Amino acid sequence: MVTTIDLCFQNQSQAIAAYLIKTNDGPVLIETGPHSTLPVLEAALLKSGFKLSDIKHAFVTHIHLDHAGAAWALAEQGATIYVHPLGLPHLHNPDKLLSSAKRIYQDKMDSLWGTLEPIPKEQLCAVRHGSMVKIGGLNFSVWHTPGHAIHHITIAVKNLAFTGDVAGVKVGENGPVMPPCPPPDIDIETWRASINLLKLRRFNALYLTHFGRVNNPKKHFLELEGRLLNWANWIRPFWERNAPFEEVLPLFKAYVDKSYDQLGLPAEDRLRYDLANPPDMSIGGLYRYWTKKAAPPK
Repeated sequence: MVTTIDLCFQNQSQAIAAYLIKTNDGPVLIETGPHSTLPVLEAALLKSGFKLSDIKHAFVTHIHLDHAGAAWALAEQGATIYVHPLGLPHLHNPDKLLSSAKRIYQDKMDSLWGTLEPIPKEQLCAVRHGSMVKIGGLNFSVWHTPGHAIHHITIAVKNLAFTGDVAGVKVGENGPVMPPCPPPDIDIETWRASINLLKLRRFNALYLTHFGRVNNPKKHFLELEGRLLNWANWIRPFWERNAPFEEVLPLFKAYVDKSYDQLGLPAEDRLRYDLANPPDMSIGGLYRYWTKKAAPPK
């Protein structure tokens, strides 16, 4: 029922996935990947017997460019894009999203992500928490799962969950579970609540955008939650003394590398983790988290 499409981000396998689900009413796509990998997506669809224009329904777990950057191109081909209500305005008018990305990635923007174009409102569907979308005899249940991003959803089909980034990053059978913590929305308490919601659903398997199927959700979530708390507490003393990023980054990289060393993780898998979850982004996100926590209530 589920076909994993490896989008070969930056010519690297197992960094970003999209998922194709065949229904009686045509194929459904979960995650579009970035616009830069659209040719890879198109080729993979052709291999499965479909054209881009055959995709009439596409879900994005959230609007970060590695998950939804090509949504506009699918919409141009006639797809309806299903997205969190808070993410919908940014896909309709991506100016703020695009300018923010250009500010961060500068001259690497095109090679990493491509570009963004507006999606007409009539081709965007805001999905409520607990809602169900019926397509071709299959029920696509949607749960709002913030913590990584306020506009994050998880999509469930039968007893399978497509978790975007809320279930973290895991590469290969033996890779560690890492929490992607980019700014601006990281919230540890909300993320833990989302993890708990997913644990209570007792899914048979998770499908991670970074990367692939996880067959033991209970063990996976336990490791994710532990490392999320660990990273937040590791960063806190540096935040408290306002240590500059250039001081913290090599120390954090070395700290993360210890996890890889303990598992004997090969160099190519370490590269996949860095592409999916850049260490500097997690420092920025966790600094922002502690700053928000320290802010007086309004």
